[in-house]
Amino acid sequence: MPRSLAASPPVDHPTGPDLPMVQARAVRKAFGDNEVLKGIDLTVDPGQVVSLLGPSGSGKSTFLRCINHLESIDAGEISVNGSLVGYRRQGGKKHELRPAEVAAARRDVGMVFQSFNLFPHLTAVQNVMEAPIYVKRQNRDAAKAHALELLARVGLADKTAAYPAHLSGGQQQRVAIARALAMEPRLMLFDEPTSALDPELVGEVLDVIKTLAADGMTMIVVTHEIGFAREVCDRVVFMDGGVIVEQGTPADVLTNPQHARTKSFLSKVL
Repeated sequence: MPRSLAASPPVDHPTGPDLPMVQARAVRKAFGDNEVLKGIDLTVDPGQVVSLLGPSGSGKSTFLRCINHLESIDAGEISVNGSLVGYRRQGGKKHELRPAEVAAARRDVGMVFQSFNLFPHLTAVQNVMEAPIYVKRQNRDAAKAHALELLARVGLADKTAAYPAHLSGGQQQRVAIARALAMEPRLMLFDEPTSALDPELVGEVLDVIKTLAADGMTMIVVTHEIGFAREVCDRVVFMDGGVIVEQGTPADVLTNPQHARTKSFLSKVL
């Protein structure tokens, strides 16, 4: 049975062009006695690119997984494009949706992980086709045509028939990005997409993300690539200890941080 979530006051979501793509309010998440998120408030508008920076264990990846309901939250609420993530409100309480309902809602949110998670027995184009065919019930020919377009978009037009074992790490990650885009999401989440790559392969993946930003895709990117955050992102959010310590434009946070903890972190990574 769907479980009840700690109740919070109903929220009147805005409508029209001012509707946030992501709205997180007082989000809390614990694993046993370890409270990982301690009241996160964050708004991301359509078309914005937001980077989440912070040390390991600060809650960045957990928060990203909560946005996609890969982790359920313990209190607060998250909405994507005006709809509650993973829950429905009934009788003054929020109740977790059934798995099929969660899966349907998740179609609007693409996610790319540190590990590529490609199907090893499928070619690049087959990996990209898989979800549209089996989740969206798309015609196979149409799914293949779209997959070929997406692989060309990420610079892999010549690798469509290659299996993951025959692709470099950077190429596999670009297939993973194309696979997420195949579902035509409104929002893309990236969880340290370059951390598993050799240094010389990082640029080719970041270039794809930069192109998506230029095309107007709304994105939240957990990254340690400070140069990318400075160049591409509209906003930088620094997290530590399960809270947002500081946020602002890249120029404000990266060049002129106000909080001592932000200054200490940047002094070690810049």
